[in-house]
Amino acid sequence: MPGHVLLLNIAGGVALLLWATRMVRTGVMRAYGSDLRHFLGRSTRNRISACAMGLGVATVLQSSTATALLAVSFAGRGLVEIGPSLAIMLGADVGSTLVVQVLSFDISWLSPALILIGVVSFLAGPSAQWRHVGRMLVGLGLMLLALTLVVGASQPLRESTTLQYVMRPLANDPILALLLAAVITWVAHSSVAIVLLIMSLTMVGVVPLTLGFALVLGANVGSGIIPLALTASGGAMARRIPLGNLLFRALGAILVLPLIDVAMPYIAMLGSEPGRQIANFHTLFNLALALVFLPLTTVVGDALIKFLPDTGGGGEFKPRYLDPDVIDTPSVAIACATREVLRMADTVESMLRGVIEVFRSDDSKLLESVSDMDDEVDRLHEAIKLYLTRVTRNALNDDDSRRCVDIISFTTNLEHIGDIVDKNLLDLAQKKIRNKLMFSEQGWQELTAMHARTLHQMQLAMSVFVSHDIETARQLLKEKEKFRELDMQGSQKHLARLRSGRIESIETSALHLDILRDLKRINSHLTSVAYPILDASGELRHSRLKDAPAKEDEAVAGG
Repeated sequence: MPGHVLLLNIAGGVALLLWATRMVRTGVMRAYGSDLRHFLGRSTRNRISACAMGLGVATVLQSSTATALLAVSFAGRGLVEIGPSLAIMLGADVGSTLVVQVLSFDISWLSPALILIGVVSFLAGPSAQWRHVGRMLVGLGLMLLALTLVVGASQPLRESTTLQYVMRPLANDPILALLLAAVITWVAHSSVAIVLLIMSLTMVGVVPLTLGFALVLGANVGSGIIPLALTASGGAMARRIPLGNLLFRALGAILVLPLIDVAMPYIAMLGSEPGRQIANFHTLFNLALALVFLPLTTVVGDALIKFLPDTGGGGEFKPRYLDPDVIDTPSVAIACATREVLRMADTVESMLRGVIEVFRSDDSKLLESVSDMDDEVDRLHEAIKLYLTRVTRNALNDDDSRRCVDIISFTTNLEHIGDIVDKNLLDLAQKKIRNKLMFSEQGWQELTAMHARTLHQMQLAMSVFVSHDIETARQLLKEKEKFRELDMQGSQKHLARLRSGRIESIETSALHLDILRDLKRINSHLTSVAYPILDASGELRHSRLKDAPAKEDEAVAGG
């Protein structure tokens, strides 16, 4: 077989292995992601439970990187301390080795069955959950198939003199081999796939066993680089956990690399086949890291906090007014939260003002800028919610307790408005830009009038939120009624233009009606701030429905 065909077959097998690993991870996250996050978030009572949960989650996800990103997200929201997070990562490193253990056995006969069951589940599954499980099973089947392809394609390489010239320098320089494997793992973004590749090449004799062990150490180091690279643009808190995990792996690799020859006879006692030895060495290395560094997670965590302190930066995405020092003084803390909510409301108002300009100018850069604001809204919403959760742990009077509920409710509505702008209105604007559509003059005037009224409602809602003024709250609800009437009138006028055959109206009909729908949804979120105030003052009816007329037979029975 020509050399280029041989390399193409191996590369295709490796590509399939990477893709299959990704399929399994995607299927698991979509089917059980919320459950995994829930269990992981509750596992931080002590280092042992955190490590065990990290092991379990990484085993299911087949990825310590995905587990690292989950732990980073919890730590970034203040839900998990850095010590338990590092313990989670030590467990995750062990968990990611278990799939290599399973696949080191000859279970290639399972591949067709897993693919068949997975495809049937994906295509005929009665729910999304079944389809995600089907995706996961197809991924597992493709992983086994990919390993078979790699092993089969690698057989001729045993006789390749060229490959021997390439491998000899690596075998004589384990440090170079370690660094090369680390880089390849970082590029591939999957230590599981790379270790399985090393195992396959070792099984057919292409890679000597001692070199295979050095490459496994490099794959472990590369696996630690992946989450660090993915969080490099984040704040100090986001980088501490990946950095600590990389330090554990790198230090362990440095210590174990000179001891490979000493460890080989003991590794062989657990299984003489080269593939089994690679899998066992991979697992034992990560077990050793967990045993050695688990008692040190708190110390290492404190050192990382000093090495990467919070700089107080974070730009627009960092809360400005949520002072943790006044948590024990609820009235002051609630005032701080109120100021932060107003800042969040200003950002949402800027998004509302910006989106109409995107429709007006078809400016793609402005569209991206408005979309980026939603990240700030989400961050502030999360920060305010967690801040008030800490405030409510104090003994609150009725007024303070009610105010906390009102603030959380208003911020949630603001966050929903931001999502409507980002995921609905901006998508519509993108469609308008992509298809080069133009509204009719009358249609555009109606949309801008409704948008202006929405901005007016936004300002009224902010005033009601701050002042709790009953008259302003009544005005906000009255404006909602006017908004509904204008919405109906606008829809009727639009349909009239469609009947008259206006080309612009026909082309933009879906856009026009969807924009009206989204503005109406935004208005509903804004007016919700008035209901608790009016309800407390007895200004609301219990129902907008008229009383049903009494039936004749009921009247007779009553007589």
